Parts: sequence; C-alpha cells; structure tokens
Amino acid sequence: MIISGGGTGGHIYPAIAVANEIKKRNIKNDVLFVGAKGRMEMEKVPKAGYHVIGLWISGLQRASVIKNLLFPLKLIMSLIKSYFIMTKFKPDAVIGFGGYASGPLVKVGARRGTPAVIQEQNAFAGITNQWLAKSVQKICVAHDGMGNFFPEEKIVVTGNPVREDIINPSITREEALKHFGLRTDKRTILILGGSLGARTINEAIMNHIGSICARQIQLIWQTGKKYIHEVDRKIKGKYGTVYSSDFIYEMDYAYKAADVVISRAGALSISELAVAGKASIFVPSPNVTSDHQTKNAEALVKQDAALMVKDGMAMETLIPLAMDLVKNDKKKVVLEKNILKVGKPDAVREITDIVEELIF
Repeated sequence: MIISGGGTGGHIYPAIAVANEIKKRNIKNDVLFVGAKGRMEMEKVPKAGYHVIGLWISGLQRASVIKNLLFPLKLIMSLIKSYFIMTKFKPDAVIGFGGYASGPLVKVGARRGTPAVIQEQNAFAGITNQWLAKSVQKICVAHDGMGNFFPEEKIVVTGNPVREDIINPSITREEALKHFGLRTDKRTILILGGSLGARTINEAIMNHIGSICARQIQLIWQTGKKYIHEVDRKIKGKYGTVYSSDFIYEMDYAYKAADVVISRAGALSISELAVAGKASIFVPSPNVTSDHQTKNAEALVKQDAALMVKDGMAMETLIPLAMDLVKNDKKKVVLEKNILKVGKPDAVREITDIVEELIF
C-alpha cells in the first residue's frame, strides 16, 4: 500500500492507525508513506516505524498571492514524482487521508488504475479530497450527510481511525500517572492544543497556573513546538505537579491518566476522546475552514457529551469551568457515558476491509 496525507496530526495519525492494521493483518504487507517536504509527517511517520517520501507541494495561501505563484510548478513536479514512486513501488492500493500531499499521489494512482480510497475526517470536506472524489472508488467519512461534497454511491460512514492502544489501553491509571511523574492521589487535567499547539489555551493555563496547582490539580500539558519554551520559562522549578511537553506520543497513557481533558475540537481529537470516553471541554479553533471545529463541538454539546468554550471567551471562563468539572464527579460520569456513544472503535478495521475488498 501507499498511504498519503499530512500537514497536521489530524491527517497523519488516522493514516498511521490504518498502516498499523495493515501490518497487523500480515507482517509481510509493505506500507510506504508519501507526505509533503518540511511538514510534520516527515518527522512523525518515521517515529511510528514507516518510511516516508516527501513531495515538493504546499497548499494555496489565502493571504499571499505571491506565495501561490509557485503552486502550479509544485503541483506538476509532485505529479511527476508521484508517477515515478508509483512505477517503482507498484502498490496494490493507494489511500489518501487529506492534506495537500495526498492530492498528486492519489490522483496518479487512480489514473494508473490502482484501487484508490480517501478518508475524510471532518464534517466539512477538505479541498484535496473534494478534488480527488471523482477519481477514487470509495470515500470513507466520519459524518453523515457528506453527499454535499462527494458522490453518494462512493460514501461509506466508517468514523475516524484511532490507534488500538487508545481504544484498548493496556495500562492502569496509576501506571499512566507514574509515567508522567505525577501523583496518584490528585485529579489530573490533560491539555491538548492540537499537534501544532494553541495560543489561547496555553495563555489561559499560564495565567492561572498558580491557582490551578493551589487547588491540588495536576496537569499533563501538550504545548506545541511554538510554545514549549515560553511555558517552560513560566513553570520550570515552580510547579512539581505539571508535566509539559511540546508533543505527547504516548496518548494512551495521557488519556488514561486524565480526569478531564481540555482540547481543540479537531476531528481526530474528538474521535480519540470519544473512544477513550473522556469528560472534555472543547475550545474550537477559529482559524479553520468554515469554522468546522465549532460545528464539531456543538454537535457533542447538544448530546450532553462535552462542554464548549468559545476561543474568545477562553481567557475568562475556561479555567473556572475546568476547575468545577474536575471536582464534579456526577457531571463527569454523564459526559463520559454520552461521548462513548459517539465513538466508532471499528473505523480502522472497516477502512482496511474496504481497501482489501477493492484489491481482492
């Protein structure tokens, strides 16, 4: 198989989850990743144990016409390189997980007659997947009502792929807390700003860190690369019950340790929190296409499966709300029970089944 996609963790980690399932079914199965040079998949995919090839490709820049001048050349070069990758690797199928890196590879694969599948994580389909829709055999989606974006006859509602260790963790809460150097007798809040970090969430935590720790609450804090040095300067040596890192790879441990989660409302984050059954407060990013994170979060709020704080209100209301929730066992149980109903733990297997059916 060739698996392509990237740019953010929301594209990369569903792809890795499917790759793991492919290898689990037959260790001799060969999986190659194709991403975009300079993007996070070039770091994260090798750490997951897979080889990745980078294309010289980027998305259209809404704010800069000058940066878009190179886009036609990048697309042509990426299509040519994709042709040579396909010719050399000779995959039985190609799978695209969104992000501009998947466009050229999946398009070339489909034109060569290779079975092709794409997976769309969000309720508002990305430009790349919309471009590919006519070329592929099947489109795996996480939400109902995607006929506005894709041909109905190709759509299969599978949910978003989540790693097996998150669905069925093999560790206890005590082991998870010890992994992060935290105490087992305190309530724990996990803070996730997405793979790239979230300034609003980080600033809200930094502004209230003293009062949080004074209330015997400990934190597992994924800051994002852009903010780790700023956070470390603020907390280093001052707060013993705060674990901070620019990125957390052991998400099974992080979810197991957490009593409450504060998170952006990206599709992958929601999918993981749903199968993990975590009481969550979502702070949707305002900097995404069609405000789809707010729509993601509102859908859960309507089902009493999560709480939501708008980005513009986070500095004032996020921490008080989190402090109340982490001590409110009755409300936590309701949120945990209802978000579990939203989870689709079989998404990885269903997507892999679809790919295998197209091959065989």
